[in-house]
Amino acid sequence: MAESTFRGRLNGVQSRYDEAEALEASPITRTDELESELRTLRARLATTKREALDEEFVKRRILKLAEAHVEPPKWLVAAKRTKGSPGVPTLFASDLHWGEVVDSSQIGGVNEYDMAIANKRIRRMVEVAIDLLNNHMVNPNYPGIVFALGGDMVSGGIHEELMATDEHEIMAVVLDLFGALTWGISTLADRFGRVFVPCVTGNHGRNTHKIRAKGRNYTSFDWLLYCFLAKRFEGDKRISFLIPNGPDALYKVYDHRYLLTHGDQFRGGDGMIGALGPIIRGDHKKRSRNSQIGAGYETMLIGHWHQLIQLQRLIVNGSLKGYDEYAYSNNFGYEPPRQALWLTHPTQGITFSMPVNVDEPREVTASSWVSWAA
Repeated sequence: MAESTFRGRLNGVQSRYDEAEALEASPITRTDELESELRTLRARLATTKREALDEEFVKRRILKLAEAHVEPPKWLVAAKRTKGSPGVPTLFASDLHWGEVVDSSQIGGVNEYDMAIANKRIRRMVEVAIDLLNNHMVNPNYPGIVFALGGDMVSGGIHEELMATDEHEIMAVVLDLFGALTWGISTLADRFGRVFVPCVTGNHGRNTHKIRAKGRNYTSFDWLLYCFLAKRFEGDKRISFLIPNGPDALYKVYDHRYLLTHGDQFRGGDGMIGALGPIIRGDHKKRSRNSQIGAGYETMLIGHWHQLIQLQRLIVNGSLKGYDEYAYSNNFGYEPPRQALWLTHPTQGITFSMPVNVDEPREVTASSWVSWAA
C-alpha cells in the first residue's frame, strides 16, 4: 500500500472517532428536540396573545364594558312616529383639538383658543343647540338626540410645533375633555330624554408617528376617551354608544342611513374649489365600496376639514377650535368656530340645518331690517 493511501485512510478514521466522541460528550436526544420545539411554541403563543390585545379585549376585559351593541337604539328607528314631530336632531361635535393653543396675535386677532376657552365653547355648543331646538322650532317634541363625535377630539402633539405649544401633556388633556363631555352628554340626556352617541377616531389623537390602517382605533386617544365615556354611562339606560373597531360608523335615523367617518382619508384640493373636490371624490369612492358590501348610505358625515358644509349627500363639520395659525399662514378662508346641527324627519329625511356658533355673540347695532342703495 502506498504511504499516501495509508495516511489518507488513517485521517478518515480519526475524523469519525472525533465526531463520535463529540456526540458522546453532548448527545442530542429526543427530549432535547422536544424542549426546543416547546420553547418555540411558547414564543409564538406569547406573540399571539399580544396581538389578541385588540379593541374588544380592552373594552371587555380591561375597561370591563358590557357587550358592545352595534345596532342603534330602537327609538331611532321606531315605526311609531309622533304626528307633527320635527324628527330626530343630530348635534355633530368634531375637531375640538382639546389642548391646542391658538395665539391671537399671530392671526390678526380674529381668534384665540386654549383649554379654558374650549370649556366655554363646548358649554355654549350644548346650550345653543338646546335653545335652537326648543325655542325656535314648532312642536319641539323629540324622541331623543344623536350626539355624533367625529374625531380629532384632542390636539395630540403629533407635530413638533404642537409638542412645543400644546397647553398640557396628553393625559391631562384627555381627563379635562372627559369631564367636559360627561357634562355635555348628561345635559343632553336630561333635556331630550335619550342620547345616541356614535363615535369615530380622527388623525390627531394617535400615539404613533403615522396614522395606521391596522389597529387605528387601538392607537388613538379619541377611542380611549370614547371607551371611558361609555364606561361612565354604562348604567344609564338613556344613553347608548356606538364605538366601531374600524374608521367608519354606520347607523340609521328612521329610514335615513348615515355613515360617520373622520375624513382624513380624503386628500388633495386646490385654490379654486378647496376641500370640496377631494371630499366629493372620497364620498363617491366610499359609496361605491359600501354598495358592494351591502352597507350603502344616504348621507356621509365627516370632520377634519374645519369648514361647515351642510348638504343632503354629505355634511362636513366645522371645528370648535376655529381659525388658527396654519389656516392663516396658508391663506385659507376665515371660518368661525362652529358645529353642525340638523333634523332628520321620519319621511322627509334631512330638513332643518342650523349651524351652532360657539363664540360669544357679537353686539348687534341698530339697523333697518332691509336696505338698498339709493
